[in-house]
Amino acid sequence: MQTNDRFSINSQLVHLQAKYVGTGHVDLNRFEWAVNIQRDILSYFAIAQNESIGRERYNFMQKMLLPCGLPLEREED
Repeated sequence: MQTNDRFSINSQLVHLQAKYVGTGHVDLNRFEWAVNIQRDILSYFAIAQNESIGRERYNFMQKMLLPCGLPLEREED
């Protein structure tokens, strides 16, 4: 591999990492990686369900608090 090829590949990688946040970089820590993954999943679900990102975030938080909805009321005998 020549020096020009290596420089070209590195410059292309740096350009992609600057353009697309989720592609990561060498100094990316575990927390930032997890945030990128969660943001990407949130965006995916928002697009798939044709909702805003804020609405999907709210729905996810509601499902975390009550994953199966409110409990059924029991009838006393």
